[in-house]
Amino acid sequence: MSERKRKSEKGERREHKKHKDSKHDLETLKTQTKKLTQEVQKLKHIETFYEKPPPGFIKEHEEKPEDCIPAEPGNEEARSFLANAPTRGLWMPLGKEVKVMQCWRCKRYGHRTGDKECPFFIKGNQKLEQFRVAHEDPMYDLIRENKRNEKETRIQQLQQLLQDTTSSSDSDSSSSSSSSEPPPKQKEEKEGQEEER
Repeated sequence: MSERKRKSEKGERREHKKHKDSKHDLETLKTQTKKLTQEVQKLKHIETFYEKPPPGFIKEHEEKPEDCIPAEPGNEEARSFLANAPTRGLWMPLGKEVKVMQCWRCKRYGHRTGDKECPFFIKGNQKLEQFRVAHEDPMYDLIRENKRNEKETRIQQLQQLLQDTTSSSDSDSSSSSSSSEPPPKQKEEKEGQEEER
């Protein structure tokens, strides 16, 4: 019985080994086929990549505005007008400007507050208009301040010039104290210069 057991165990081991080897062979076969299919896919990708043109090379047909008018002998002028019509910036179909906006003052569409098309463009209270302009324009205060500063500096310069001329004329008159007042012509010229300033 021991011999039978040994033989049966040996047989089982052989079968088990064969079964194990066959499983291992199947796994290696599967991995090899996977590698081969991946290589084939890479090659196919490379082939198709080089065969196909790059994206954007073949331009798709774009509809142009002039295509809506049939190309007949009488329509050349209209087609050329539409072909040259601006497409960027303000929306200008048929070459006419379209403004999609509402005025705050008259509540109509097609223009903004302060546009010349507005019926209330120059009407109304002028002080309120000036306040509105100042309120809407952030640079208004800065410009007004700069003008005021320039005016003040100009006045100071003129006062300084006036003081310099009067002090120099005083020193001239004190040095020539023996002579009487300057002739009337010089006085009139000085007064005329002061009025111009």
